[in-house]
Amino acid sequence: MWPNREETDKLLDDARQGKAGAVDALLGRLREPLRRVIDLRLDPVLARRVDASDIVQDVLIEANQRLTEYLKTPNMPFHLWLRHLAQDRIIDAHRRHRTAQRRSLDREQTINAPAWAEDSSTSLVAQLMDQEKTPASEAIQAELARRLANAVNELNDDDRGIILMRHQEQLANQEVAKLLNLSEAAASMRYLRALRRLRLVLIPEPDGQASDL
Repeated sequence: MWPNREETDKLLDDARQGKAGAVDALLGRLREPLRRVIDLRLDPVLARRVDASDIVQDVLIEANQRLTEYLKTPNMPFHLWLRHLAQDRIIDAHRRHRTAQRRSLDREQTINAPAWAEDSSTSLVAQLMDQEKTPASEAIQAELARRLANAVNELNDDDRGIILMRHQEQLANQEVAKLLNLSEAAASMRYLRALRRLRLVLIPEPDGQASDL
C-alpha cells in the first residue's frame, strides 16, 4: 500500500539537502496511499458529509509545514508519521461531526459499505479457514469473503484497527507496534487475538466448545 521505503528515504534526503521539487515529489507519491488510509478510517455515514480529499489536503499541508521538524528528529518512518497526522485529523472529524450533529448523522442509514470492504479479502479469509481446497471449502470461502466486511465491523475498535492495519494498510508487525506503542511481541499477540475473534464471528464455535482468547 505504501510506496517503497528506499525511494521515500531518497526523497527525504533530497528534501533535507534542499533540492528543488523534492518535497512536492515526496508528498505527491504519498497522496494516494494517504487517501486510502483515510477512506479506511472514515465512518461511511460521515464519509458522505466529509470529503476525504479535503482531509488529505489538510494532512499534506500540515506535513509540509512540519517537515523540517520531522527531518531533524525522524522518530518513526515517514509514512507512519504521515499516518499519525492523518489519524489525528480523522479523530477530529469524527468528534466534530458525530458530537455536534449526532442526531442528523445517526438518523442516516449507511448506504455504502466501508471503503476497506471493496478490497480483496481472499488472503485474510484464507487464514481463517482450513487450507485444503475442495469445492465445499471454496464455496465457504466465497461466502466468508462476502461476510467479512460485516464481521470486521462487529469487532471492537482495537481488534478492527489492528486487522485493518495489517491487512488493508499492509503494515508490518514492527510498524504496528510502533504506532500502538507496544513491544513487537505484544503487537503480534494482539493481532493473533483479533484474528481469533474475527474467526469466531465468521465461523462460530459449536455450543459448549471453549474459546481460547
